[in-house]
Amino acid sequence: MTTHIRELSNHLAAIMPEIGSERLPSLLVQMLNTLVPFDNAVILHYRHDEQPLLIYNDTPPLEIKRQIDTFVSAAFLIDPFYRAAVDYRASGLHRLSDLAPRGFEDTEYYRSYFRYTLIKDEVGFIVHLSADQFINISMGRMTFSQPFNRAQISLLEDITEVIEAVCKQQWAGENGVQQVPENRLPSQLDSALKDFGTAYLTDRETQVVQLFLHGHSTKSIAERLGISPETVKLHRKNSYAKLDVSSQAELFHLFIDSLASLSNYSGGDPLVGYL
Repeated sequence: MTTHIRELSNHLAAIMPEIGSERLPSLLVQMLNTLVPFDNAVILHYRHDEQPLLIYNDTPPLEIKRQIDTFVSAAFLIDPFYRAAVDYRASGLHRLSDLAPRGFEDTEYYRSYFRYTLIKDEVGFIVHLSADQFINISMGRMTFSQPFNRAQISLLEDITEVIEAVCKQQWAGENGVQQVPENRLPSQLDSALKDFGTAYLTDRETQVVQLFLHGHSTKSIAERLGISPETVKLHRKNSYAKLDVSSQAELFHLFIDSLASLSNYSGGDPLVGYL
């Protein structure tokens, strides 16, 4: 514990003068990696009606550039960290496996991002800066590393208030003003997710499709909706036929492409005018 306190103190001494500078994110990641080693980190700034701003990413860009571009354009809407922050206003440190629904590893979302990054375990801080913006700092262990252990998780939990204070100093005030992305998202983009497929599907089919997109398995959906797994499969089959897709992968990419193509969204199913 004494060693950790000394390391934290030394890093904070280096970080504090850099509040407001472009060097702060990398110094913050260095501090976290010294206390609890990890293989890669991503810092995202979520702001109302704008695309997430990628502040820091040390994953090799040539390997996952397409995945990152797709993520910030629309796929972030079904990311478990984003949903926890928006739906439940979760804050502090969380583990991906605790936030994600059962069957998450079998979803196209998981395969599209985690397969390419080889992430085996992920933890992340959620820091709310205001009512409509927050920071997500995610740290990943890859397949060749051991998962985070209980002692490491506890250490990160213990420094949550320090991380929150640094983030708020850096990104909540005038010093944290960042360049606004040119491609702004409609403020109703989250509504577009909720309305996805409603113009073509029954209410129950829409519920099933939404839950599949959010990472739920057939069994999990059946339990949530109080229906049998066979009924879930029937609704999925009918939904696929109506949307002209034949797999979860095609459904996922239809969702991503339809939301990413929005420009002047005024409500309703984003598939209208797209299909």
